[in-house]
Amino acid sequence: MSVDINWLAFLQVFGAALAGAVLVVGFYALGLRLLVRAGRVPVVAPAEFTDAISVISPKHAQRAAHRAEKAARKNPLSEGQKRVAQFGAYASFALCAAAVLAGLLLIVLG
Repeated sequence: MSVDINWLAFLQVFGAALAGAVLVVGFYALGLRLLVRAGRVPVVAPAEFTDAISVISPKHAQRAAHRAEKAARKNPLSEGQKRVAQFGAYASFALCAAAVLAGLLLIVLG
């Protein structure tokens, strides 16, 4: 009994997974960068868990929100440029979602 490995198929799957990971991470990072340039810094309220190693206090969360507001006020872009950056961010997030959906379709239909 011998086991034959199709190395070409293995390399195709490896290449597709690598390309998919690069696309998803790249589009997401680009979307976040454009969102910050648009003046819409995503500030996420910290979740408090009972067994967490470190929990962000409300004081630290307030400081982070204040720094985000301050950075938004310092933005040198005009309103039109901010709008274009925001739409670019949304388009980048949409491309990220499309890459994930394309990967799922390859799995389901393949």
